[in-house]
Amino acid sequence: MTDVNLGLYFLSEFVGTAMLILLGCGVVANVALAKNKGYAGGFLMVNWGWGLAVFAGVLVSAYSGAIINPAVGLGLLLTGKITFIAFLIASAAELLGAIVGAVLVWLAYKQHFDEEPEAANKLGVFSTGPSIRSYGWNLVTEIIGTFVLVFVIFAFADYGDIEVGTPGGLGPLTALPVALLVVGIGASLGGPTGYAINPARDLGPRIAHAILPIKGKGSSDWSYSWVPVVGPLIGASIAALLAPVLLNLA
Repeated sequence: MTDVNLGLYFLSEFVGTAMLILLGCGVVANVALAKNKGYAGGFLMVNWGWGLAVFAGVLVSAYSGAIINPAVGLGLLLTGKITFIAFLIASAAELLGAIVGAVLVWLAYKQHFDEEPEAANKLGVFSTGPSIRSYGWNLVTEIIGTFVLVFVIFAFADYGDIEVGTPGGLGPLTALPVALLVVGIGASLGGPTGYAINPARDLGPRIAHAILPIKGKGSSDWSYSWVPVVGPLIGASIAALLAPVLLNLA
């Protein structure tokens, strides 16, 4: 990361993650909250919405390499693609961007939050939750989903000549394949936990839910909050360990 403006690096990750959360949590709000035009649009609509959110987030964070996920950042760190300082800066920017993106979703859907009678639906706009609560198995699901995300991203890297995570260009980590990958993970593995596969994606909006004056919001479910943080970090670490062995990484 020589000759990189760390302020711009932070801003790039902040903007990319805010865009990711605005559009990603936005599609959940459209499907889950009362009186929306997209109400009851189904889980596949959510999958596609999150995929397109990733597409937009990647495009607007080109300077920093479009990490927009501390789990992806950890994978890049463990494989020597970014420095520890870069990882810390990106992760901080991602968490802050996720909080801001979630606040923007609340502003966009303020009247629908007020009209929604179920507190669980309001929380579901911001953060993930298990279909069947079993912390151990929920953790396994998040580990597997994030492993797929990071491992396949490393596979993308084999098809280009620009280092993944290097500011100045997206290189092989283009927006479309990552977006489609996220759609696929959601459709195939998202049912049990809602597929956070990104610590900032869950923790940032959960913090926003806790601090925002949302009418009848209920609990932020902090007892579950560690699962979508720890699971993705473990999954990314496993992917980083196996990628050099199973993929043709330089």
